[in-house]
Amino acid sequence: MSSESGEMRERAFRLCRDYLHGAWKVVAPHEIVLKRISGGLSNWLYLCKLPSNRPARNGEPSQVLLRFYGQIHGEKALEGLITESVIFTLLSERRLGPKLHGVFPGGRLEEFIPARPLHTEELKDPKISVIVAEKMAQIHSMNVPVSKEPRWLWDTMNRWMQSIQDEIKDEQNTDPHSSQLLRNILAHNLVAELKWLRKFLLKVGSPVVFCHNDLQEGNILLRDDASSPSDSLVPIDFEYCAYNYRAFDLANHFCEWVYDYSNKQSPNFFETRTNYPSTEQQLNFVRAYLATLHAESSTCRTAPSDLSVRANEEQAVLKEVHAFTLASHFFWGLWSLVNSKVSQIPFGYLEYSNARFDAYFLHKSKLLPDAKGCHQAVDVPGTHLGKRKAEEMAD
Repeated sequence: MSSESGEMRERAFRLCRDYLHGAWKVVAPHEIVLKRISGGLSNWLYLCKLPSNRPARNGEPSQVLLRFYGQIHGEKALEGLITESVIFTLLSERRLGPKLHGVFPGGRLEEFIPARPLHTEELKDPKISVIVAEKMAQIHSMNVPVSKEPRWLWDTMNRWMQSIQDEIKDEQNTDPHSSQLLRNILAHNLVAELKWLRKFLLKVGSPVVFCHNDLQEGNILLRDDASSPSDSLVPIDFEYCAYNYRAFDLANHFCEWVYDYSNKQSPNFFETRTNYPSTEQQLNFVRAYLATLHAESSTCRTAPSDLSVRANEEQAVLKEVHAFTLASHFFWGLWSLVNSKVSQIPFGYLEYSNARFDAYFLHKSKLLPDAKGCHQAVDVPGTHLGKRKAEEMAD
């Protein structure tokens, strides 16, 4: 798979020649620029580029991203790959993601986007925030041929909860700092809390739409070659995309204003709670979101003209978002707790999990001042997950 391999170069050349046109039809294998961008078990990525003496001439791309799928084990993994390919194609057609240039057995040819990810502080730029809102609304307007039942959020968290029960059994194997963080997190009956959260959020009535579910700064590219402001941002990494409650996507994006992952030192992130968007910043986002949502709708081409109706709609969305902020904190708190045991990436997973659960219970106390945290379950020493875990998980 090395880009220096003659076999790899020949394979890349054949794919570009067969799926592209113009100069790619006449260039020789040794002339193309081939550079491996990343490689692993999931995907191998290469930049394929025309040489400087062979410029594009008929609108063909001068450079593309060549993606080879990695190891695929089992029917569920294959099903996930097929779903991801369909979604990528639809996003390409809607110009919401990289353009798709070709699909072949074992991979695809994509648009190579000269860009960089946004920085956390750029999320609060009013112009950027409006464009992100518009992109989110366009994603939410898509009709994707996958299950439209909002099971993803609950199924994922239940699966992670099961993993926590299976993996985190002996906190004494960790250092004192990590052990204390783990005790802080698991002092709560997380299973009972998740059960309460589901009942609470189902009453909110947030519409179910196709969601990105992880629209943070690292998954939003700022193009170097944008032809217009609306084309300047490109959402990427739809790994978690699924039909979900729209308020989760909005709440999750607002939460990401708080967390900056550029910290080179442990715990590899910064948490600045004062960066959470103000009411004015939230309204700026929601208004742009709703305006685009109405424009994209086949049943309503324009937003309501009555100011009071619009204001009520905006406040209704903000109410949904405030409730689903709990879901964002809980979701990523569980994610980080699970990854603290299985991930090899240098990141303060336990610190991040602790931060998100602290934010969860703080937000819950403000949202529902009379609500009490779920009682501790003391029958499983060190974990507090509770002996009724299996019954509650199944309920």
